[in-house]
Amino acid sequence: MINLFEGSNPSLSAPFEAACHATKPGFNSPQRRYTVRLRKLRSQVTKRIIVAANRLPVRQVEGAWERSPGGLVSALLPILEKNNGVWIGWSGSADETIEPFEHDGIRLIPLTLGRQEVDEYYLGFSNETIWPLFHGAIRTPAYHRHWWRTYQAVNKRFAEAIADASTGEELVWIQDYQLLLVPKYLKEMAPGLDVRSFLHIPFPPVELYARLPWRQEVLEGMLDADVIAFQTERGAGNFISAATTFAGAAATDRGLVWSGETHRVVASPISIDTAEYERVAGLDETRQKVLSIRADLGNPEVIFLGADRLDYTKGIDVRFRAYEAMLERHPDLAAKTKFVQIGVPSRSTIKDYVEVKEDIEQIAGRINSTQGSRHYMPIHYLYESLTMEDLVAYYCAADVMVVTPFADGMNLVAKEFVASRIEDDGVLLLSEFAGAAQELREAILLNPFHVDGIASKLHRAIEMDGEERQRRMKVMRQIVREHDVHRWARSALGSDLDVVTA
Repeated sequence: MINLFEGSNPSLSAPFEAACHATKPGFNSPQRRYTVRLRKLRSQVTKRIIVAANRLPVRQVEGAWERSPGGLVSALLPILEKNNGVWIGWSGSADETIEPFEHDGIRLIPLTLGRQEVDEYYLGFSNETIWPLFHGAIRTPAYHRHWWRTYQAVNKRFAEAIADASTGEELVWIQDYQLLLVPKYLKEMAPGLDVRSFLHIPFPPVELYARLPWRQEVLEGMLDADVIAFQTERGAGNFISAATTFAGAAATDRGLVWSGETHRVVASPISIDTAEYERVAGLDETRQKVLSIRADLGNPEVIFLGADRLDYTKGIDVRFRAYEAMLERHPDLAAKTKFVQIGVPSRSTIKDYVEVKEDIEQIAGRINSTQGSRHYMPIHYLYESLTMEDLVAYYCAADVMVVTPFADGMNLVAKEFVASRIEDDGVLLLSEFAGAAQELREAILLNPFHVDGIASKLHRAIEMDGEERQRRMKVMRQIVREHDVHRWARSALGSDLDVVTA
């Protein structure tokens, strides 16, 4: 277990420790260490769910709406489909006004954002201030006052849209870092609403969070949610520490007391629709795709696989250098292995993301030049989005999945790979800084900053005998089967509420 407090400032981590150990007995026992469930609340009424997220769960393709890819959408849509749900979000296009419409039984309410709002609220404050800061300041965050003002204004518009769509009886579920201020604005407009929030990315240690010029305002925005949920205990603890340090909140056995109200703070790791990944992995069509993928790659003895959005937090450049280091130590493996990297386009108008794409392509080109030959290139790089069915085929075709984020709230790719390995084979290499590492302890855990360490573990994965592979994968598959998206929903929403999650 990673020591959450090692090297931290004792005065700042004390509220974190107090909150973690003030809960009911057994909080830190092995079976509960990484999952904190919501206690039952007293409400017995059926509640319609309103989800507010930055983006709608659909996108326009050739004039028609289709479901968007991604973990958030796949996690939430099954719940909304069964509960007469509403989803409020931006369409993804600037200056586009769209009337509310129905899709797959869900009422969708598009929010219009102007070009300047997209630049300042989304590309600016959300993705160049909050994103890098909350991911350990891997890139230096930018702090611009005009971005902050636009972020406030857009969050208030989201709150207004929620209030307009609500009858006052719904459960409102606010998603992620783009909407951190919505709970406060919404409670000012509709004090009686049941408001819950979920942060999908890490919440940083208080020493890092302290850098945010608007640290108190952001905390006060989040604190007006009745339940504030995080991916991991570490994230929840970091939030408690920040709230007690900068917002005057007090830690209790239920979370925090702030402005005279008790606010639940919980850890509830998001997951996947495990049964669906198992179903797709078992299709004859998928088996044929697997054979085709391996044949197209030249039927190498070992296929390493990475599948990520092209983001500087994912550590793709380091894993490539680690693969190169392994080939330098074991030259015979250059012709026997293939590293397939699926890079999903992401935020291509932000300079840091453009640079990441260029760096990854240059490193891949250099490795293919130095380690490959005229007829064989060890790195096969795909810059595209894949369907869920094609992605599962790659999961099944690979021998080793390599997941190396420098920081990650959860990383559903790791869970998707495990769920797809219905033969209980394959090896998962997983960054210890991904939230998924706190559940998938039978993966080969690694430090994503350590090139030589990753290289050694790539080779260890190749050398692992079949019995050990099967033992490790069986344990992980059982975890993702038991802790699937439906269990996450029950935990994050509260098992008392009369909502259908499966």
